Amino acid sequence: MRYLFSILFICSLFSCSGVRVNYDYDKATNFSNYTSYNYFSDIESGLSELDEKRLMRALDSTLQAKGYLLAEEPDFFINILSNEYRSAPNNAVGVGVGGTGRNVGGGISVGLPLGNSGIQRQIQFDFVDAQKDELFWQASSESGFRENASPSVREERLRALVKKVFSKFPPEKK
Repeated sequence: MRYLFSILFICSLFSCSGVRVNYDYDKATNFSNYTSYNYFSDIESGLSELDEKRLMRALDSTLQAKGYLLAEEPDFFINILSNEYRSAPNNAVGVGVGGTGRNVGGGISVGLPLGNSGIQRQIQFDFVDAQKDELFWQASSESGFRENASPSVREERLRALVKKVFSKFPPEKK
């Protein structure tokens, strides 16, 4: 029994700390047509100026490692949107009474919080075709965020986020 609680506790810790990513893209897009990128000039990411620079450095190194070039006249533009919110605490209380025929039952359930509410950060990456001005790829990430983290921790978390988000870019042909 003790081992079961230990396993559940460890699993809950790892499930809360990871980066969750959702992808969407236009299936008709030929991703091999894209070789260069740049950022929208009027980008308002919602991040602090320093975090925005950290994110762009991580993004540049990741995209350049995949063979994309930063260019003045790119094939596609990148827009970054971000927001922060406080997640709800993980606890619940429920009361129920029920019965069928002659059997009557009741119960009470109390959920114990494994963690308190924390700040979550959502970052959305939009890739827009420069010629058609159409969105062709989008990823939205969600992860925990600490405002008082050191600059090196912030940079490492943003690098890990970019690595996870762009692990499936460009999408594989099926």
